[in-house]
Amino acid sequence: MYDLMEPFRWLGDVTTIEAFESGVLDLKDFYFTGDDYRYRIEIEVKRRFLQLLKERFNSGISCKGRVLKWDTVIEQKANELGRFLVEKSSALEFDDPAPRLERHDDREMRAKILAVTFSQAKQLNIGKSTLHYLRKKARNAKQFSVYTSVRSRLG
Repeated sequence: MYDLMEPFRWLGDVTTIEAFESGVLDLKDFYFTGDDYRYRIEIEVKRRFLQLLKERFNSGISCKGRVLKWDTVIEQKANELGRFLVEKSSALEFDDPAPRLERHDDREMRAKILAVTFSQAKQLNIGKSTLHYLRKKARNAKQFSVYTSVRSRLG
């Protein structure tokens, strides 16, 4: 038995992690319903999370020389699985396209940003406003990005 959901489960998992890190979801948004031992989520929070999930599924990925949305890739893979099951195709490939999971706000980078002084930043050719912005973002728990040029200067 093959579960078509498994190769794409990471889409939901990563979206959930990002939702908690960004503050879209918080533990206070869940409530216990009592006797049936279930937790529920507030409707508005559910809408915000579903919007994030929709954005994830609509994000582009390079596949076979084209940029496709993940929902299109999943549809193509479902068709491939169907052709394989009815023996119209002998190829079944779920490792392409591979997900790109890149984080740009790791702990080491946060520590480097917070440790840099203004004089060191000037020597690294990083402007005061850039350093101020990066420090502000590094102090916050939310995910943030650092331009590649600035990242390379920080080491």
